[in-house]
Amino acid sequence: MDKDKEQRLEQKRRDVQSEPYTIAIVPKLTGISYYAAVEEGVNEAAKDLNVNVIFTGPPVGDAALQIEVIEGLIERKVDAIAVSANDPFKLLPVLKKARGRGIEVITWDADTDPIGREFFVNMVDPQTLGRHLMDNLALSLNEKGKFAIITSSLTSSNTTDWIKWIKIQQKEYYPDMKLTEIVTSNDNYDSAYEAAKYLMNEYPDLSGIIGVSAIAPPAAAQALKEAGKSKSIKVVGLSLPDSMRQYIKEGVTQNITLWSPQRLGYLTVALAKNLLDGEFPRDQQEIPNVGNIRVKDNVVIMGVPIVFTKENIDQYDF
Repeated sequence: MDKDKEQRLEQKRRDVQSEPYTIAIVPKLTGISYYAAVEEGVNEAAKDLNVNVIFTGPPVGDAALQIEVIEGLIERKVDAIAVSANDPFKLLPVLKKARGRGIEVITWDADTDPIGREFFVNMVDPQTLGRHLMDNLALSLNEKGKFAIITSSLTSSNTTDWIKWIKIQQKEYYPDMKLTEIVTSNDNYDSAYEAAKYLMNEYPDLSGIIGVSAIAPPAAAQALKEAGKSKSIKVVGLSLPDSMRQYIKEGVTQNITLWSPQRLGYLTVALAKNLLDGEFPRDQQEIPNVGNIRVKDNVVIMGVPIVFTKENIDQYDF
Protein backbone atom coordinates (compact mmCIF):
# COMPACT_ATOMS: atom_id res chain seq x y z
CA MET A 1 0.00 0.00 0.00
CA ASP A 2 1.47 3.40 -0.95
CA LYS A 3 2.04 6.17 1.57
CA ASP A 4 -0.73 8.46 0.26
CA LYS A 5 -3.24 5.66 0.51
CA GLU A 6 -2.17 4.86 4.07
CA GLN A 7 -2.54 8.50 5.06
CA ARG A 8 -5.98 8.76 3.45
CA LEU A 9 -7.24 5.65 5.21
CA GLU A 10 -5.78 6.76 8.53
CA GLN A 11 -7.65 10.05 8.17
CA LYS A 12 -10.87 8.08 7.54
CA ARG A 13 -10.26 6.11 10.72
CA ARG A 14 -10.01 9.34 12.70
CA ASP A 15 -12.92 11.03 10.93
CA VAL A 16 -15.87 9.09 12.28
CA GLN A 17 -18.99 10.16 10.42
CA SER A 18 -22.18 11.07 12.20
CA GLU A 19 -24.22 10.24 9.09
CA PRO A 20 -24.30 6.88 7.25
CA TYR A 21 -22.08 6.54 4.20
CA THR A 22 -23.61 6.87 0.74
CA ILE A 23 -22.34 4.19 -1.62
CA ALA A 24 -23.19 4.25 -5.33
CA ILE A 25 -23.37 0.93 -7.18
CA VAL A 26 -23.15 1.36 -10.96
CA PRO A 27 -24.00 -1.66 -13.17
CA LYS A 28 -23.11 -1.88 -16.86
CA LEU A 29 -26.76 -1.22 -17.64
CA THR A 30 -30.18 -1.38 -16.01
CA GLY A 31 -33.30 -3.26 -16.98
CA ILE A 32 -32.00 -6.85 -17.14
CA SER A 33 -32.66 -9.59 -14.62
CA TYR A 34 -29.00 -10.18 -13.70
CA TYR A 35 -28.46 -6.65 -12.41
CA ALA A 36 -31.91 -6.61 -10.83
CA ALA A 37 -30.77 -9.60 -8.75
CA VAL A 38 -27.55 -7.77 -7.86
CA GLU A 39 -29.65 -4.82 -6.68
CA GLU A 40 -31.55 -7.11 -4.29
CA GLY A 41 -28.26 -7.99 -2.58
CA VAL A 42 -27.20 -4.33 -2.56
CA ASN A 43 -30.39 -3.29 -0.79
CA GLU A 44 -30.10 -6.13 1.72
CA ALA A 45 -26.56 -5.06 2.59
CA ALA A 46 -27.65 -1.43 2.96
CA LYS A 47 -30.15 -2.43 5.65
CA ASP A 48 -27.76 -4.77 7.46
CA LEU A 49 -24.80 -2.39 7.39
CA ASN A 50 -26.62 0.91 7.96
CA VAL A 51 -25.45 2.64 4.78
CA ASN A 52 -27.30 4.51 2.06
CA VAL A 53 -27.03 3.06 -1.43
CA ILE A 54 -27.73 4.47 -4.87
CA PHE A 55 -28.12 1.81 -7.55
CA THR A 56 -27.98 3.54 -10.92
CA GLY A 57 -26.60 2.90 -14.38
CA PRO A 58 -27.12 3.64 -18.06
CA PRO A 59 -30.10 2.15 -19.94
CA VAL A 60 -27.73 0.33 -22.33
CA GLY A 61 -24.19 -0.99 -22.00
CA ASP A 62 -22.37 2.09 -23.23
CA ALA A 63 -19.20 3.56 -21.71
CA ALA A 64 -20.08 7.16 -22.62
CA LEU A 65 -23.45 6.89 -20.89
CA GLN A 66 -21.84 5.23 -17.88
CA ILE A 67 -19.42 8.16 -17.64
CA GLU A 68 -22.40 10.53 -17.50
CA VAL A 69 -23.86 8.52 -14.63
CA ILE A 70 -20.59 8.69 -12.70
CA GLU A 71 -20.29 12.45 -13.34
CA GLY A 72 -23.70 12.86 -11.73
CA LEU A 73 -22.64 10.82 -8.72
CA ILE A 74 -19.54 12.95 -8.27
CA GLU A 75 -21.75 16.04 -8.16
CA ARG A 76 -23.93 14.32 -5.56
CA LYS A 77 -20.80 13.90 -3.41
CA VAL A 78 -21.25 10.22 -2.66
CA ASP A 79 -18.67 8.58 -0.40
CA ALA A 80 -17.86 5.63 -2.67
CA ILE A 81 -18.53 4.50 -6.23
CA ALA A 82 -18.48 0.81 -7.20
CA VAL A 83 -18.71 0.34 -10.95
CA SER A 84 -19.09 -2.63 -13.30
CA ALA A 85 -17.13 -1.09 -16.14
CA ASN A 86 -18.34 -1.14 -19.72
CA ASP A 87 -14.78 -0.36 -20.86
CA PRO A 88 -11.52 -0.86 -18.92
CA PHE A 89 -9.90 2.36 -20.16
CA LYS A 90 -12.56 4.89 -21.21
CA LEU A 91 -13.78 5.28 -17.63
CA LEU A 92 -10.34 6.09 -16.22
CA PRO A 93 -10.53 9.92 -16.49
CA VAL A 94 -13.89 10.19 -14.72
CA LEU A 95 -12.79 7.72 -12.03
CA LYS A 96 -9.61 9.75 -11.51
CA LYS A 97 -11.81 12.81 -11.11
CA ALA A 98 -13.93 11.01 -8.51
CA ARG A 99 -10.89 9.96 -6.52
CA GLY A 100 -9.56 13.49 -6.72
CA ARG A 101 -12.75 14.63 -4.99
CA GLY A 102 -12.12 12.20 -2.13
CA ILE A 103 -14.54 9.51 -3.37
CA GLU A 104 -13.37 5.93 -2.95
CA VAL A 105 -13.59 3.91 -6.18
CA ILE A 106 -13.78 0.14 -6.57
CA THR A 107 -14.91 -2.09 -9.42
CA TRP A 108 -17.10 -5.18 -9.40
CA ASP A 109 -18.32 -7.65 -12.05
CA ALA A 110 -16.15 -6.02 -14.78
CA ASP A 111 -12.85 -4.31 -14.04
CA THR A 112 -11.01 -1.23 -15.25
CA ASP A 113 -7.28 -0.90 -15.58
CA PRO A 114 -6.00 -1.22 -11.97
CA ILE A 115 -4.92 2.44 -11.87
CA GLY A 116 -8.60 3.41 -11.88
CA ARG A 117 -9.68 1.77 -8.61
CA GLU A 118 -8.60 0.49 -5.20
CA PHE A 119 -9.59 -3.14 -5.83
CA PHE A 120 -11.81 -5.29 -8.03
CA VAL A 121 -14.60 -7.50 -6.66
CA ASN A 122 -14.69 -10.49 -9.03
CA MET A 123 -17.31 -13.22 -8.92
CA VAL A 124 -15.09 -16.18 -9.75
CA ASP A 125 -11.59 -16.84 -10.98
CA PRO A 126 -11.73 -16.13 -14.76
CA GLN A 127 -9.45 -19.04 -15.64
CA THR A 128 -11.59 -21.48 -13.67
CA LEU A 129 -14.78 -20.16 -15.27
CA GLY A 130 -13.52 -20.03 -18.86
CA ARG A 131 -12.09 -23.54 -18.73
CA HIS A 132 -15.28 -24.82 -17.09
CA LEU A 133 -17.48 -23.39 -19.86
CA MET A 134 -15.35 -25.00 -22.55
CA ASP A 135 -15.33 -28.33 -20.68
CA ASN A 136 -19.09 -28.15 -20.27
CA LEU A 137 -19.70 -27.71 -23.98
CA ALA A 138 -17.09 -30.32 -24.95
CA LEU A 139 -18.71 -32.89 -22.67
CA SER A 140 -22.10 -32.37 -24.31
CA LEU A 141 -20.58 -32.70 -27.81
CA ASN A 142 -18.30 -35.68 -27.21
CA GLU A 143 -15.38 -33.29 -27.76
CA LYS A 144 -16.11 -32.74 -31.47
CA GLY A 145 -17.72 -30.09 -33.62
CA LYS A 146 -17.95 -26.40 -34.41
CA PHE A 147 -19.13 -23.88 -31.86
CA ALA A 148 -19.72 -20.15 -31.54
CA ILE A 149 -19.76 -17.65 -28.69
CA ILE A 150 -22.38 -14.97 -28.01
CA THR A 151 -20.95 -12.30 -25.71
CA SER A 152 -22.08 -8.91 -24.45
CA SER A 153 -19.20 -6.89 -25.91
CA LEU A 154 -15.59 -7.23 -27.04
CA THR A 155 -14.32 -4.56 -24.64
CA SER A 156 -15.70 -5.58 -21.25
CA SER A 157 -12.86 -7.00 -19.15
CA ASN A 158 -14.77 -9.89 -17.59
CA THR A 159 -16.14 -11.36 -20.82
CA THR A 160 -12.84 -10.94 -22.67
CA ASP A 161 -11.05 -12.78 -19.86
CA TRP A 162 -13.55 -15.64 -19.91
CA ILE A 163 -13.30 -15.95 -23.70
CA LYS A 164 -9.51 -15.97 -23.50
CA TRP A 165 -9.61 -19.00 -21.21
CA ILE A 166 -12.30 -20.70 -23.32
CA LYS A 167 -9.93 -20.46 -26.28
CA ILE A 168 -6.96 -21.70 -24.27
CA GLN A 169 -8.90 -24.71 -22.96
CA GLN A 170 -10.11 -25.60 -26.44
CA LYS A 171 -6.59 -25.36 -27.89
CA GLU A 172 -5.04 -27.44 -25.11
CA TYR A 173 -7.63 -30.18 -24.76
CA TYR A 174 -10.12 -30.26 -27.64
CA PRO A 175 -8.33 -30.31 -31.03
CA ASP A 176 -11.43 -31.68 -32.77
CA MET A 177 -13.48 -28.64 -31.82
CA LYS A 178 -13.38 -25.32 -33.70
CA LEU A 179 -14.52 -21.83 -32.71
CA THR A 180 -16.30 -20.35 -35.73
CA GLU A 181 -17.25 -16.85 -34.61
CA ILE A 182 -17.76 -14.55 -31.63
CA VAL A 183 -20.92 -12.44 -31.92
CA THR A 184 -21.83 -9.51 -29.66
CA SER A 185 -25.28 -8.76 -28.25
CA ASN A 186 -24.68 -5.66 -26.07
CA ASP A 187 -26.57 -7.46 -23.28
CA ASN A 188 -29.79 -7.16 -25.27
CA TYR A 189 -32.12 -10.17 -25.49
CA ASP A 190 -33.40 -9.41 -28.99
CA SER A 191 -29.86 -8.93 -30.28
CA ALA A 192 -28.76 -12.24 -28.73
CA TYR A 193 -31.82 -13.98 -30.22
CA GLU A 194 -30.97 -12.63 -33.68
CA ALA A 195 -27.33 -13.60 -33.16
CA ALA A 196 -28.35 -17.20 -32.50
CA LYS A 197 -30.51 -17.25 -35.65
CA TYR A 198 -27.63 -15.77 -37.65
CA LEU A 199 -25.23 -18.43 -36.37
CA MET A 200 -27.61 -21.25 -37.27
CA ASN A 201 -27.96 -19.91 -40.81
CA GLU A 202 -24.31 -19.01 -41.30
CA TYR A 203 -22.98 -22.35 -40.01
CA PRO A 204 -25.33 -25.21 -40.95
CA ASP A 205 -22.98 -27.67 -39.25
CA LEU A 206 -22.81 -25.72 -35.99
CA SER A 207 -22.85 -27.99 -32.95
CA GLY A 208 -22.75 -25.65 -29.96
CA ILE A 209 -23.13 -22.12 -28.59
CA ILE A 210 -21.51 -20.71 -25.46
CA GLY A 211 -23.30 -17.67 -24.04
CA VAL A 212 -21.06 -15.46 -21.90
CA SER A 213 -23.76 -12.91 -21.19
CA ALA A 214 -26.70 -13.60 -18.88
CA ILE A 215 -29.25 -13.00 -21.65
CA ALA A 216 -27.44 -15.03 -24.33
CA PRO A 217 -28.30 -18.62 -23.24
CA PRO A 218 -32.08 -18.07 -22.88
CA ALA A 219 -32.19 -16.12 -26.15
CA ALA A 220 -30.21 -18.83 -27.95
CA ALA A 221 -32.29 -21.61 -26.36
CA GLN A 222 -35.50 -19.96 -27.57
CA ALA A 223 -34.12 -19.53 -31.10
CA LEU A 224 -33.00 -23.17 -31.23
CA LYS A 225 -36.33 -24.39 -29.87
CA GLU A 226 -38.27 -22.46 -32.51
CA ALA A 227 -35.96 -23.77 -35.26
CA GLY A 228 -36.27 -27.34 -34.04
CA LYS A 229 -32.52 -27.57 -33.52
CA SER A 230 -32.28 -27.94 -29.75
CA LYS A 231 -31.21 -31.57 -30.15
CA SER A 232 -28.50 -30.91 -32.75
CA ILE A 233 -27.05 -27.68 -31.26
CA LYS A 234 -26.13 -27.55 -27.58
CA VAL A 235 -26.24 -24.36 -25.51
CA VAL A 236 -24.14 -23.76 -22.41
CA GLY A 237 -22.99 -20.59 -20.68
CA LEU A 238 -23.86 -18.07 -18.00
CA SER A 239 -27.38 -17.13 -16.98
CA LEU A 240 -29.81 -16.95 -14.08
CA PRO A 241 -31.70 -20.09 -13.11
CA ASP A 242 -35.02 -18.23 -13.41
CA SER A 243 -34.20 -17.39 -17.04
CA MET A 244 -33.22 -20.97 -17.91
CA ARG A 245 -35.56 -23.03 -15.72
CA GLN A 246 -38.06 -23.73 -18.51
CA TYR A 247 -35.40 -24.69 -21.06
CA ILE A 248 -33.56 -26.99 -18.66
CA LYS A 249 -36.75 -28.75 -17.59
CA GLU A 250 -37.79 -29.18 -21.24
CA GLY A 251 -34.37 -30.57 -22.11
CA VAL A 252 -33.54 -27.76 -24.55
CA THR A 253 -30.30 -27.37 -22.58
CA GLN A 254 -28.83 -29.58 -19.87
CA ASN A 255 -27.44 -27.01 -17.43
CA ILE A 256 -26.39 -23.42 -16.93
CA THR A 257 -23.63 -21.81 -14.88
CA LEU A 258 -23.54 -18.71 -12.70
CA TRP A 259 -22.88 -17.45 -9.18
CA SER A 260 -25.24 -15.69 -6.80
CA PRO A 261 -25.71 -12.12 -8.11
CA GLN A 262 -27.40 -11.17 -4.83
CA ARG A 263 -24.31 -12.26 -2.94
CA LEU A 264 -22.14 -10.26 -5.32
CA GLY A 265 -24.19 -7.14 -4.64
CA TYR A 266 -24.02 -7.73 -0.90
CA LEU A 267 -20.27 -8.30 -0.97
CA THR A 268 -19.61 -5.17 -3.03
CA VAL A 269 -21.45 -2.96 -0.55
CA ALA A 270 -19.79 -4.65 2.43
CA LEU A 271 -16.29 -4.20 1.02
CA ALA A 272 -17.01 -0.60 -0.01
CA LYS A 273 -18.12 0.20 3.54
CA ASN A 274 -15.06 -1.53 4.96
CA LEU A 275 -12.86 0.57 2.67
CA LEU A 276 -14.52 3.76 3.89
CA ASP A 277 -13.79 2.57 7.42
CA GLY A 278 -10.13 2.18 6.46
CA GLU A 279 -10.12 -1.60 5.99
CA PHE A 280 -8.82 -3.26 2.83
CA PRO A 281 -10.03 -6.80 1.97
CA ARG A 282 -7.81 -9.66 3.17
CA ASP A 283 -7.31 -13.15 1.82
CA GLN A 284 -9.61 -15.65 3.57
CA GLN A 285 -11.46 -12.80 5.28
CA GLU A 286 -14.93 -13.86 6.37
CA ILE A 287 -17.67 -11.51 5.20
CA PRO A 288 -21.01 -12.03 7.02
CA ASN A 289 -23.73 -13.42 4.71
CA VAL A 290 -21.13 -14.09 2.02
CA GLY A 291 -18.41 -16.35 3.39
CA ASN A 292 -14.63 -16.39 3.06
CA ILE A 293 -13.18 -14.43 0.17
CA ARG A 294 -9.91 -14.83 -1.68
CA VAL A 295 -7.68 -11.83 -2.39
CA LYS A 296 -4.69 -11.58 -4.70
CA ASP A 297 -3.09 -8.47 -6.17
CA ASN A 298 -6.03 -6.20 -5.25
CA VAL A 299 -8.53 -8.60 -6.82
CA VAL A 300 -11.21 -10.18 -4.64
CA ILE A 301 -12.63 -13.56 -5.68
CA MET A 302 -16.07 -14.16 -4.20
CA GLY A 303 -16.25 -17.92 -4.73
CA VAL A 304 -16.74 -20.72 -7.24
CA PRO A 305 -19.35 -20.98 -10.00
CA ILE A 306 -22.61 -22.86 -9.47
CA VAL A 307 -23.89 -25.33 -12.07
CA PHE A 308 -27.69 -25.41 -12.25
CA THR A 309 -29.28 -28.63 -13.52
CA LYS A 310 -32.77 -30.14 -13.68
CA GLU A 311 -32.06 -31.78 -10.31
CA ASN A 312 -31.10 -28.63 -8.36
CA ILE A 313 -32.47 -25.62 -10.22
CA ASP A 314 -35.64 -25.37 -8.12
CA GLN A 315 -33.49 -24.73 -5.05
CA TYR A 316 -32.70 -21.26 -6.42
CA ASP A 317 -35.05 -18.31 -6.88
CA PHE A 318 -33.09 -15.71 -8.81
